[in-house]
Amino acid sequence: MRLALFQPDIAPNLGAAIRLTACLGVGLDVIEPCGFPLSDKTLKRAALDYGTQCDLKRHDSFAAFATSLRAGNSRIVLIETEGATALMDFAFHDNDVLMLGRETEGTPVDVMSACHACVRIPMAAGIRSLNVVTAGAIALTEAMRQTGRWAGLA
Repeated sequence: MRLALFQPDIAPNLGAAIRLTACLGVGLDVIEPCGFPLSDKTLKRAALDYGTQCDLKRHDSFAAFATSLRAGNSRIVLIETEGATALMDFAFHDNDVLMLGRETEGTPVDVMSACHACVRIPMAAGIRSLNVVTAGAIALTEAMRQTGRWAGLA
């Protein structure tokens, strides 16, 4: 199981995603271009001391990311406010990659249509969206619960 950030705009959110995935023992994919310079210095600053404990993979484009997943037969499960299926009603698989859209612009239609599923986190009426890493934590919690991945953590 992995978490993916599609063209992240905010470096501190990348840092929070690095920490989240390191703590939960899942990998992290960053689909570029980012809304900030993604240099080794930026990564080190964002990751704090979690960078070496995170299985981080960078992809030059969504196409490169999607191609890299074909070998592992992984599904791209987009977590999006406009998702057709509620989080708790979706059946996750152990090799799913949960992808989150851009903080400022969401997910383009062509990328959305290339995903295997589009899942939403139910929220109170009139609320626009969650922070991207908060959404990732909620989605990973449910996916890990369904697939038994919590048992492997201390």
